[in-house]
Amino acid sequence: MTSEPASTPSTHFIQDAIEEDLRSGRFDHVQTRFPPEPNGYLHIGHAKAICIDFGMAQKFNGKCNLRFDDTNPVKEDTEYVDAIKEDIHWLGFDWEDREFYASDYFETLYGYAVQLIKGGKAYVDDLSADQIREYRGTLTEPGKESPYRNRSVEENLDLFERMRQGEFPEGARVLRAKIDMASGNINFRDPVMYRIIHASHHRTGDKWCIYPMYDFAHGQSDSMEKVTHSLCDLAYEDHRPLYEWFIKELGIFPTRQIEFARLNMTYTILSKRYLKQLVEGKYVSGWDDPRMPTLCGMRRRGYTAEAIRNFIEQIGVAKNDNLIEVTLLEHKVREDLNIRSLRVMGVINPVKVVITNYPDGQVEELEATNNPEDASAGTRLVPFSKVIYIDQDDFREVPPPKYFRLSPGREVRLRYGYIIKCEDFVKNVETGEIEEIHCTYDAETRGGYAPDGRKVQGTIHWVSAQHAIDAEVRMYDRLFSLQNPNKMDEGKTFLDYLNPESLKTLAHCKLEPSLASAQPGAHYQFERKGFFCVDLDSTPQHPIFNLTVPLRDTWAKIEAK
Repeated sequence: MTSEPASTPSTHFIQDAIEEDLRSGRFDHVQTRFPPEPNGYLHIGHAKAICIDFGMAQKFNGKCNLRFDDTNPVKEDTEYVDAIKEDIHWLGFDWEDREFYASDYFETLYGYAVQLIKGGKAYVDDLSADQIREYRGTLTEPGKESPYRNRSVEENLDLFERMRQGEFPEGARVLRAKIDMASGNINFRDPVMYRIIHASHHRTGDKWCIYPMYDFAHGQSDSMEKVTHSLCDLAYEDHRPLYEWFIKELGIFPTRQIEFARLNMTYTILSKRYLKQLVEGKYVSGWDDPRMPTLCGMRRRGYTAEAIRNFIEQIGVAKNDNLIEVTLLEHKVREDLNIRSLRVMGVINPVKVVITNYPDGQVEELEATNNPEDASAGTRLVPFSKVIYIDQDDFREVPPPKYFRLSPGREVRLRYGYIIKCEDFVKNVETGEIEEIHCTYDAETRGGYAPDGRKVQGTIHWVSAQHAIDAEVRMYDRLFSLQNPNKMDEGKTFLDYLNPESLKTLAHCKLEPSLASAQPGAHYQFERKGFFCVDLDSTPQHPIFNLTVPLRDTWAKIEAK
């Protein structure tokens, strides 16, 4: 289910630039594009780009294309294409009938390359990849010209055509632009335009064995689609002059590129290469593992599209890289789920409580509020009986200071139920763990209120043992223990900072019976615990709930300071 996207921030430098372009007549409309590579799944960083690309088009009554940059057949797959489309729709955006692929333009791009060869602006080079790297020079030293740089136009055309026909092995030859090996911008030092790859393409099959480099395909693809504003992250700022050089030399539609800071978050890796390593190394269960920052992982964990869009709007659009607190994202998730989630009672680490003076065999139905934030959500009836479960954390044999929950001789209020008092408990002789708690209840306190006015400070949740459903609950935490896992200590890799406590699976949780029919993807708040989502693998026979976020809001505390 998709919903209307949140509006983009009221103003920022990209919006200002577009407004100026429309005022000056540089463009008379707005056309943007989102150009993912189909070599992995989208993550929260892509969500920022999606919101900006589609959001700016929406802001100016323009259009946004979806264009897959499928120029490397070795790493690409239709699995990723389908997943990317699903994620964009889930996030709340639609490209309508404007779905394009760089491979749509392979013939045109080949023609552009031939045009540059004929103009003396490109040549076939026989240097190996290592030699090209060596000849390129450094930031402080100019590069060195290839001995094949001054081949004739006729020889270059012949070799390039033979490259296309598959005469040469991979790595034998490349096509390079002829620009300036002494340029201060290394991207101008005769960049590679085409390389030989003998691999089947997910769309064109074996038709091609030469493929354009991103730097050659990207700007021309924008131009062919008449994209007015190519919105990119800062990594492409140094590449912009090269894109403009190609467009000028080819004499084609001049797209304007504007760069913005990519999203970086604490305790989070957003490198697609590293994420793929996590999946292939089985450090996570897959791309949609709820600990992953992928959109499918966040969706499975219970994050909503609205919360992610609100987060993107909150952080705004910056020109300089910065590190965003993941607690802000979690705060936005809580804000959204607090409005939409039904409240239920779930006991994560159950311990049995026997109410000794409650009538044997009696069952009452107590009225419970479904969502205090939404009166239309109504109420439900929760069964209450002689034996209940409470969380182990809600009982202490020897209570610490300021502990207001159940302990020997102390009273607590059961949510929607009665006031009970601990009279005794039973311990496991071998382990020392509490196995059973014996309490009495005050029959005059139904609803939790004492008619004599006595004060009871603690309120705890519970589930009737007779009616409880068994469930598996997966308690998720951050995948990394380091605040910035992109900056590692010497000799370490990001894998050294994986959090061993990022997933705890609790197999014997007790939930109230209203959750027996909970459907995959549904959101709930387990009272006093957190927000949970029904996992995709959940079945009526084996319910599975994922912790989305705990109730404790550390971002709100930071804001309060």
